[in-house]
Amino acid sequence: MTSSNTEEKNIPEKPENAGELEKQGLEGLVKALQDSTDPQVRQYAAYLLGKAQNPRAIQPLIEALADFDKSVREQATLALSRIGKAAIEPLAEAMKEPKWETRYRAVEALGKIADEKAVKPLIQGLKDNRDHVRYMAAKGLKELGDSDAIEPMVILLKDENRYVRMMAVRALGAIGGKKVNEALNAALTSEQDGKVKEAIIEALK
Repeated sequence: MTSSNTEEKNIPEKPENAGELEKQGLEGLVKALQDSTDPQVRQYAAYLLGKAQNPRAIQPLIEALADFDKSVREQATLALSRIGKAAIEPLAEAMKEPKWETRYRAVEALGKIADEKAVKPLIQGLKDNRDHVRYMAAKGLKELGDSDAIEPMVILLKDENRYVRMMAVRALGAIGGKKVNEALNAALTSEQDGKVKEAIIEALK
């Protein structure tokens, strides 16, 4: 899929006042993101802030990761990943938030930014007490393929959640190497879940 196609796919449905929003500067968009009672308006404001790629939009977008509407949270995640490197540190901070949805979206954005500076906070995400966050951190590290993630990822091979174990297997398979193969072979002998076993065999190929 080309980036322009991906771009098209991520454009949210336009609210009635889309034209008005498109003429707004940073402050107007931030105000719409924070104050509008219409989730469609907040979602479109987040999209436009991401498109502008202005680092000054980072903090309001991070706050929007806790929006009660899922589509707004998703669009804020995409916007932060479009802003890129400048968002890494604030996103790492957002991973300390008590609301797991915020941590989950912060980890997702870090994975999408896919910069080596995102490795450390993503590794931190592997230790989160919420399985959704651990899963998303493993997914982000799979794309980065950094060997620093091997040891903390191996711990996840014994995670209570099968989907977390499966993603850890895939991430380790993407990193590869002797240490990974040893860990995956050991996991294969103790793993009880058929789907996870299949993923391990696939990763060892």
